[in-house]
Amino acid sequence: MEARNLADFPRPVHHRIPNFKGASRAAEHFPRLQAFKMARTIKVNPDAPQKNARFFVLNSKKTLLVPTPRLRTGLFNKITPPPGATKDILRKCATSQGVRNYSTPVGLDSRVLVDLVVVGSVAVSEKGWRIGKGEGYADLEYAMMVSMGAVSQGTPVVTIVHDCQVVDIPETLLEDHDLTVDYILTPTRVITTGCERPKPTGIVWSKISCEMMGKMPVLRSLRCREEQAGKDVTLRDTHQGLPRARAALSTVRSPRELPSLESGSWQGDDVPSSTVYIGNLPRDARVSELKRALSARGAAPSRLTWQGPQRGAFLHYRDPAEAWQAISRLQGFCLGANTVRVALARHQGASGLAGGRTGEPHPDP
Repeated sequence: MEARNLADFPRPVHHRIPNFKGASRAAEHFPRLQAFKMARTIKVNPDAPQKNARFFVLNSKKTLLVPTPRLRTGLFNKITPPPGATKDILRKCATSQGVRNYSTPVGLDSRVLVDLVVVGSVAVSEKGWRIGKGEGYADLEYAMMVSMGAVSQGTPVVTIVHDCQVVDIPETLLEDHDLTVDYILTPTRVITTGCERPKPTGIVWSKISCEMMGKMPVLRSLRCREEQAGKDVTLRDTHQGLPRARAALSTVRSPRELPSLESGSWQGDDVPSSTVYIGNLPRDARVSELKRALSARGAAPSRLTWQGPQRGAFLHYRDPAEAWQAISRLQGFCLGANTVRVALARHQGASGLAGGRTGEPHPDP
């Protein structure tokens, strides 16, 4: 697209959903779709080539939902134009700046029903098979909507691309969590794919990493709900905790060098690197409740030091490798309505915290 000068701002279009010349013309097909006419609530991705699609949703007085960038602050924002907005104002609301200025978060408890989904694509086939920019956000957004009950297998999915982005895609590239599309809109045509490949049926937790969980609070909340519903929410790297711990420990010369999140600290010179700090416990949490929850996650410590007033606790394991395995298993761990913070206890010298006795654990103030 760059070589043929088909790309449009922002450029270059590498590593993004590419904007292209003719995107507005391609979007003109959107309000003519029967699926659009019947829809009341439409989710449209926030990328540049779908700007006109967002405008058509607002101009038709339908509810527009836009995913938050990289899902870091939630799943959806609802775009609410000011009262009496003109078409010019609606066009501003449809821009990335407008999405920021005129949006309100939609919580997981909103029970929203999405009637039509628009996603961006890097490439798509006439069979409805889609390739994004490789980060999996569109697939994950859809899977999260399934988990919320916001969409079903019958919810149509539309993508808007340049004609040159319609290519043959080998089915071998597709996995179960990949989202397919039902309609492809280009500047010159509307393609009804008739795709029969099933769409994602929910979040595949074995594809989710601990790092992703740390970056997306909404994902942690959904995992907590599904865990309470009895579903398998084992993460991709849960079973890699012990090898990763051993690898990390092989390069550590002293406890001071152990990697940690600064969520808790252990005071004293002889710091047991097999201690894990957990914080953000519910105010009414009980030790017995916490111990049962830890056992259920396969992370029961050999000893537990309760820090009730600070809403935290120190978990003592037999060795550092066991502690790291527990950290991996406790990613996204919820107790009650709270997502618990989990980290290796931070080393701090004997004089680091006033008023404590050597060898006693302390959470950060």
